Amino acid sequence: MQIPWPSLDAVRRAGDLESVARTGVDLLVVGGGVTGAGIALDAASRGLRVALVERGDLAQGTSRWSSKLVHGGLRYLAHGELSLARASARERAILMTRTAPHLVAPLPFLIPSTAGRSAVALGRLGTGGGDLLRVGLPGGVGSLPRARYVDEHRARQIVPGLHAAARGGLVFWDGQLVDDARLVLGLARTAVVYGASILTRVEATALSADGAELVDRMAAPGQPLSISARSVVNATGVWAGELASGVSLRPSRGSHLVVSSELLGAPRAALTVPLAGSMSRYVFALPQTDGRSYIGITDEPVEGQVSQEDPRPACTEIDLLLETISTALDRPLTPADVDGSFAGLRPLVAGLACAGSADLSRRHLISRDSAGVLTITGGKLTTYRAMAEEAVDLVVAQLGMHARCRTRGLPLIGAAAPDRLGALDAAPWLVARYGTEAERVAAEGGLDGRQPVVPGLPVTIAELRYAVRHELALTVDDLLDRRTRIGLVPRDRSAALPVAAQVLDEVSTD
Repeated sequence: MQIPWPSLDAVRRAGDLESVARTGVDLLVVGGGVTGAGIALDAASRGLRVALVERGDLAQGTSRWSSKLVHGGLRYLAHGELSLARASARERAILMTRTAPHLVAPLPFLIPSTAGRSAVALGRLGTGGGDLLRVGLPGGVGSLPRARYVDEHRARQIVPGLHAAARGGLVFWDGQLVDDARLVLGLARTAVVYGASILTRVEATALSADGAELVDRMAAPGQPLSISARSVVNATGVWAGELASGVSLRPSRGSHLVVSSELLGAPRAALTVPLAGSMSRYVFALPQTDGRSYIGITDEPVEGQVSQEDPRPACTEIDLLLETISTALDRPLTPADVDGSFAGLRPLVAGLACAGSADLSRRHLISRDSAGVLTITGGKLTTYRAMAEEAVDLVVAQLGMHARCRTRGLPLIGAAAPDRLGALDAAPWLVARYGTEAERVAAEGGLDGRQPVVPGLPVTIAELRYAVRHELALTVDDLLDRRTRIGLVPRDRSAALPVAAQVLDEVSTD
């Protein structure tokens, strides 16, 4: 089934906000990350009238700072969390084969021989367990190739920048997400198809069992309003404790560096290097479609109150990432090679701990506070759909409804089989980001639409125009930091600012 394309813009946002404030909803979701957007889609597709409010933009928090992976949970196997690893493998298969095959693709990972025999052997044991996890999962076995050893020649074909001492290694496969923020956007826009209202720049200041007090941050000064709801879900991640009592989190910071892929020999596989002293943590160099690679990830505990400002990597994290990945490279990387960096905060749930933030469980927690508000936090991007299903099951039970989850087989906007995607008349990088919408995006641009926003980057003026007209981009930051990934490199962001501001002004006044 071809899902119709909903257009989200400032005008629709204003109309939806007025409507839900007047009539109320069955479910109010607070938080516009992957969990909140997943809940909105699940509930709307079951027939509930849903509104999602987010104080910033969609995917403005943790959901845009991931490693851009949909992974099967090998690390959880190392900690004996078999059910979480299997759930991750199941959800990965659903994303790759049904929900978002246009956004998620198989990516090979190489553990080189320079990591040491024990690391390669442990990797083989873990990846073998991961292969077994897929047995019996719908679409699981066929979604990825099995792990295997490769010789030196093949290893250098997929990672040409390998250290001269490398004599092959272990290749395993996982899912790579083209853009985590676009997954969140796809969830939200598909929820709109089923009747949900997506309201960004609307901040919840107080929650209760029957609604919320809100502030419209697009009004000057912020305009207070109320929304009545039969049920309320708090899905605000690391900020969940600001709106709900009894939520105990121990956030950790995961940091990445952005470098040119040429420094690694333009790899076609992710280079995987064990972190010194750990049996289950790795540093990855993940090649991207724009000619860059992301090097990550760290796991540092964050103490005290969580700021609304974007987190930044510490100097010690930058040094650790560069030193670790350089052990496997013929040309070691230095701080001068870093074009940009980013960091996100994981909402780890206290009480589900092993021994320190790196070993805290990635399981999620759903609780109901004394005010009757349902809070969901913890978990991981890969399992967002299962988390949403569980939360909405509780909501429909509370409302006395009988509506089964539909999202296991529900494709997002843009999703299609590979043969159909390959037949689209659009650039491959547009298809990878927009799926079946790629032709529509390309046609949006006008005479100069094919011009790049920044020379050398595969992002066009047409994409910026499309984001303002159809994807609820309300600010320059929305355009550069979430609808595209230009903002990850400061010099590119600076070069793109005047173009983005001009497009926003032109389209907003059409």
